[in-house]
Amino acid sequence: MNLNTTLKRTTAGLALALTASVAHADVLFWSTQAKPVEEAQAMREQVLSGAGMDIDYQPNDGGPWLTRLNAELTANTGTIGVLGALHGDFSAMNPDDLVDLGDLGMMSSSGTFNSLSKLGTDQMQYIPWMQASYIMAANKQALPYLPEGADINALSYDELIAWAANVHEGEGEAKFGFPAGPKGLKHRFFQGYLYPSFTDGVVRTFASDEAVGAWEKFRELWAHTNPASTNFSFLQEQLLSGDAWIVFDHTSRLAQAFNERPDDFVAFPAPAGPAGRGFMPVLAGVAIPRTAPDMDAAKALVAHMLKPETQIATLRATNFFPVVDVELPGDLPPAVQAAGNAVALMSASADANPGLLPAGLGDKGGDFNRVFVDSFERIVLAGQDIRTVLDDQKGKLAAIMNETGAPCWAPDAPSDGACPVE
Repeated sequence: MNLNTTLKRTTAGLALALTASVAHADVLFWSTQAKPVEEAQAMREQVLSGAGMDIDYQPNDGGPWLTRLNAELTANTGTIGVLGALHGDFSAMNPDDLVDLGDLGMMSSSGTFNSLSKLGTDQMQYIPWMQASYIMAANKQALPYLPEGADINALSYDELIAWAANVHEGEGEAKFGFPAGPKGLKHRFFQGYLYPSFTDGVVRTFASDEAVGAWEKFRELWAHTNPASTNFSFLQEQLLSGDAWIVFDHTSRLAQAFNERPDDFVAFPAPAGPAGRGFMPVLAGVAIPRTAPDMDAAKALVAHMLKPETQIATLRATNFFPVVDVELPGDLPPAVQAAGNAVALMSASADANPGLLPAGLGDKGGDFNRVFVDSFERIVLAGQDIRTVLDDQKGKLAAIMNETGAPCWAPDAPSDGACPVE
């Protein structure tokens, strides 16, 4: 018996053993999301209890989640009815292992998310389920300085820069705040916002002429940024202290400001550049594996997850925002209401251009982030020549992609094998 045959029989045996060990339920919901005990319990009691069926919600880390799923797929039989995972988890799967959910007629209010859920096919490989993101926020004292005719919910980068410049001139100090501190999420801004907005890519376009333009534009913004931003990591602190009036950060890192002084601040979408309104959604979806034991029950659960009332219950349970149009209840924390509106506007905007979380990098994710952080420090903080820096960093990025073999993710065009740095 050869090794491949042995592995297949062992994997199939594992799947059958797992099948036999699971207590009866109408649907086993196998998820990588809502793993903390409190969230998992809230999912069971608040989100899934109204589905009209017996649901066994089992959240797991990515490794065990994939191991069991692959075991069942290899055995061509299983107990998993519905999968809950991030877009990156699904994009790494064989589309043939997921059931086309187009016949449900369920989708998010974001055409961008619906397109992503097809995973490069013409079928709905998963249904968008919930989302988180990074947004902009401002002290209302900054609003009179908005450029004439500017819509705060549809700003361009030029308008954002003009706004920051107006505040700088009017107040006599730079009050744009950026998370450039040691624990700040600055790399996500470059990967998910700046690059998609100007280059319509992240990896392929890293050293493009459009990337040079993006860094030139960020330099303009930096001229009106509080220089202490190199110590800022959670911009809620600077909003509350008044050290920054206009900021960018993750929704969770702005929450304290809105919860403590909800009447003082506004939340709004990230700005748009020549290639669209780049933003980084943390997008989770629900899917059905081809080995689901009860396809009708599984589809009924997927449909339940997209109901407006279920989306609100999911928000309460997980702090992930809805992907369908819903009216947020008035009893939600102020931070959730403010951020939820900004996230919804951003993801549903006609020029939305999502830059997804990096995928397939394994333990090289930190090295990948360092390429962008080093570029920022050399170009913006040290004032080095942009073209020289990008050409230098390009080789480091290419080495990471080739070593990991990670294929391209949106907004970069798909690749066969490692995503090229062009």
